[in-house]
Amino acid sequence: MLTNNFIFVKNYLSMATKAKENYLKALYHLHLKNEEISLSELGRNLELSKPTVNDMVKKMHQNGWVEYERYKPIKLTNEGRKNAVSVIRKHRLSEMFLSKVMGFGWEEVHDIAEELEHLKSANFFDRMDELLGFPNIDPHGSPIPKKNGEIVKSSYKTLAEHAVGTKVELKALRDSSTDFLVFLNKKEIRLGTEILIRQIEPFDRTMTISYGNHSEQVLSNSVSSRLLVEAI
Repeated sequence: MLTNNFIFVKNYLSMATKAKENYLKALYHLHLKNEEISLSELGRNLELSKPTVNDMVKKMHQNGWVEYERYKPIKLTNEGRKNAVSVIRKHRLSEMFLSKVMGFGWEEVHDIAEELEHLKSANFFDRMDELLGFPNIDPHGSPIPKKNGEIVKSSYKTLAEHAVGTKVELKALRDSSTDFLVFLNKKEIRLGTEILIRQIEPFDRTMTISYGNHSEQVLSNSVSSRLLVEAI
């Protein structure tokens, strides 16, 4: 009976920690756009009710991860940012390991990495980093934070921002959802693909491009706005 109670408490604490870390990640990404974050904005991002979010933010405040007062915006503390970046580092390293070492497609790695990112062993992820040769990006082109928390940011523009006649290389994605990655797989578009912009429709910014074995591939503005590229 005692053993069962211990397992229950251990699993409960694990789920609670996982939930807090997921909140941290969401807050960090919102923080990059605006240092002050409202409860409503966080709730929309996580698809959770305002009371649910409020309860968790209070707990995170007790942990010293956020600054929060009733009716005032949420702010990440330095400790909160440090922990958020650590979770992101573990997630992106895991995605890279799953892709490069285990052979998973870039559309398959996210959900598995969501589980791995909550492991507490720093040595595990340091060893993973070493085995991978200390990569700078994950399979979707997003920067992997260094062990000290430093993140090397890129200044890539979207494909949609470039003009006819420009040749570019796909470097990263603004959207790494499974549906979008499957779409890119069908189009045979991946990181490193060299793209030539042949035509842009003035009305809706639909773009005709060529790359690889594809001489005239049409992309909507919605798609080209999700592709981060560098002119070559």
